[in-house]
Amino acid sequence: MKRLTFAALAGGLAGTLATKSFAAESQPSHTMPPGMEPPPGIQRIVMLVYPKMTALDLIAPQLLFASLMNVDVQLVWKDRNPVVSDTGVPIVPTQTFENVAASPTVIFVPGGTKGTFAIMNDADVLTFLQRVGPTADYVTSVCTGALVLGSAGLLRGYRATTHWVVRDVLGMLGATPVAERVVVDRNRITGAGVTAGFDFGLRMAAKLRSDDYARMLQLAYEYDPQPPFDAGSEAKAGAHIDGAVRSFYAPVVASAMEAAGIAHRRLAL
Repeated sequence: MKRLTFAALAGGLAGTLATKSFAAESQPSHTMPPGMEPPPGIQRIVMLVYPKMTALDLIAPQLLFASLMNVDVQLVWKDRNPVVSDTGVPIVPTQTFENVAASPTVIFVPGGTKGTFAIMNDADVLTFLQRVGPTADYVTSVCTGALVLGSAGLLRGYRATTHWVVRDVLGMLGATPVAERVVVDRNRITGAGVTAGFDFGLRMAAKLRSDDYARMLQLAYEYDPQPPFDAGSEAKAGAHIDGAVRSFYAPVVASAMEAAGIAHRRLAL
């Protein structure tokens, strides 16, 4: 088998992935192993960005989407001005809503807290998602991005997940909440909170390419979690840590329920 460089494996160096569009110029000159060849033509990945989103919700999936080859990854917002994440990271949109054509391969929404709740009933965002979402091959999210999809009416009748502290809020938006890391229900694919974005991205790589292609990316990016603490879920964290986090997030849950209540009435659920 022909030896592959890291750049060929991953579709480019990680530092170049965040703000560029990956289309024909990203094609490799080598022959991929059987079963890993990208399909002919360009697949469009449309990723919503917005002020005060959580950057990691976007960046891990974007890294993996951009590594698929034969893709055009678009970061979309109302205008082309930089948006600033909830921790101060600036992200530059590459397309505006009006310039995004229908029928993308994937529409993706990342999460956050205040920024997310603000767009759950934003007319421009909802109009965009309701125009593009029903025509997408896959409608997807990570973390509280699922609440935005739900507010646009795109999760009604689907199983879905989101960050665990607001998972039950999905029920107010017509979805069935599921306590899993990544939930696949037909063409709706949703990831749980923040770090689940890498798991989600690998699942999407397997969907859009193959299991072996996803495994290749997992190895290329050395995704082999070995956290110093085993407290990444309620069951593992224990009552003391769980209670502290729930207390910290109480205002977030209240804000999520308020925004979801407005959406619930608007959608007449």
